[in-house]
Amino acid sequence: MLKAKAATPNGQLLTEDEIRNTLGVLEGQFTNQRVMVLIPDHTRSLPLPFLFRSLVEILHSTKQLDFMVALGTHPPLSEESINQLVGITADERSAKYASVGLLNHEWDTPSALTSLGMIEQDEIKQIAGANWHSSLPTEVDIRINKAVLEYDHIIILGPTFPHEVVGFSGGAKYLFPGISGADMINATHWLGALAGVVGTIGIKDTPVREMIHAAARRLKTPVTLVALTVQDHDLAGLFVGDMFSAWSAAADFSAERHIRWCEKPFQRVLSCAPKMYDELWTGAKAMYKLEPAVALGGEVVIYAPHLDVVSHVHGKYIYEVGYHILPYFLNGWERFKNIPLGVLAHSTHLRGSGMMDNGIEKPNVRVTLASKISAEVCARLNLGYLDPARINVDEWKDREDEGILYVPKAGEILYRLKS
Repeated sequence: MLKAKAATPNGQLLTEDEIRNTLGVLEGQFTNQRVMVLIPDHTRSLPLPFLFRSLVEILHSTKQLDFMVALGTHPPLSEESINQLVGITADERSAKYASVGLLNHEWDTPSALTSLGMIEQDEIKQIAGANWHSSLPTEVDIRINKAVLEYDHIIILGPTFPHEVVGFSGGAKYLFPGISGADMINATHWLGALAGVVGTIGIKDTPVREMIHAAARRLKTPVTLVALTVQDHDLAGLFVGDMFSAWSAAADFSAERHIRWCEKPFQRVLSCAPKMYDELWTGAKAMYKLEPAVALGGEVVIYAPHLDVVSHVHGKYIYEVGYHILPYFLNGWERFKNIPLGVLAHSTHLRGSGMMDNGIEKPNVRVTLASKISAEVCARLNLGYLDPARINVDEWKDREDEGILYVPKAGEILYRLKS
C-alpha cells in the first residue's frame, strides 16, 4: 500500500517543501531501529544531496542509520566520491554525519554475501515463459549483501526509468542486482537479453521483473520504497510505500514522463551520452533508449567525447567477445558458455536486434561510437567508429523531418514508435 505520494502535472516539478512533506510520512516510523538506505551511484540522475540531508533529518530517531550504494557490478566508490555523491564535505562527514554509515556494495566479495535460497529450474522456466532457453542457469542462488539481514528495516531510495533489462528500473531492482551476487546479476541480465531490448524496455510486466520480485519475496527484512520520478535532475513524482505498490505507481508515472512516442522511424540519431556515464558499460544506454525508434538499417551514433573506457570491471571479457546480436551467441553457444552471462547480455543490448543469415550477422541498426576509444578498438569490438572531433552537433539539430534525431542527454528518455 502507498503511504504517501506527490505527482505534478506535466511540465511542473515538486518543490523542496513538497518533497520534505511527502517524505515526512517516514518520521518516527523507525524509532530505535537499525535502518539501511539503498541509494544509486553517480550513473543515475536525481537530487541525491538534498534527499540525503532530508532523510537523515527525518530519520533522526533511528538507533543506526547507514546508506549503501547499490552498485550492482559497477566499480566501488572512493570515500571522496561517496561524499560527493551525497553532497557533503569531508568536514561534514567527520562531524555532522559522523554517525551515518556510507558503504559500498561488494558484489564480488563472497564473505560480504549470504544466500536467501535458490530459484530452481522449474521456477526459472515458468518465469521465463516463451523466453526460456537452455543457456539460462539450471538454478540461481539468491545471494545478497548479508548486511540486509543485520538491519531492522531497509529503505530503497531511487529513480524509476524505462530500463533495457527489467522494463522499468527502480524498486526491488536495488536488491537484485543492486546489492546481489553474481548469480542473480547474470541470470536476470541474460533473461533480459533473451527477451530483447525492444521487447522489454518501457514495458512494466516483464520476465526479469517477475524474477526480481520472486527473489525479493525471500527477504524477511521489511522494506520501504521511496520511488522517484526524475525530470532532468529534479523530481516530478515521489511515491512512498512497500516495494511493490510504490514501484508500480512510479513505473506508471515514468511511462507518462519518460517515453517519447515518435510518428516515424529515424534514419540517423546523434545520441549524446552524458558525462555521468564514464564507461561504455553504462554509456550504452545511449543505444538502448533509441533502438526502438530507429529504422531498419539506420544508425545510432553514440557521441561521448569524454569516454575512454569500455568497462572498468568487465573489459577483459568484452574485449574477448566483442559486441554482437543475440543469435550470434546462441548459434555458437559452446564458444561462449564460459563468458559471464551479464557480459553477453550487455554485448547484445548494445549491438541491438538482428538476425543471422547463412552465418552472417545482420544487425537491424548500425552502432557507431564517437569517443576516445580508437577506430582500431571499435573494429575489434565490432562497432563503427566516428572521430568525435568531426562531429558538429549543430548540424544534427532540428532535422527530425529529414529522419535525423539529435538527443542532447541520452540514456533516460525512451524513444518508441507509435506504430
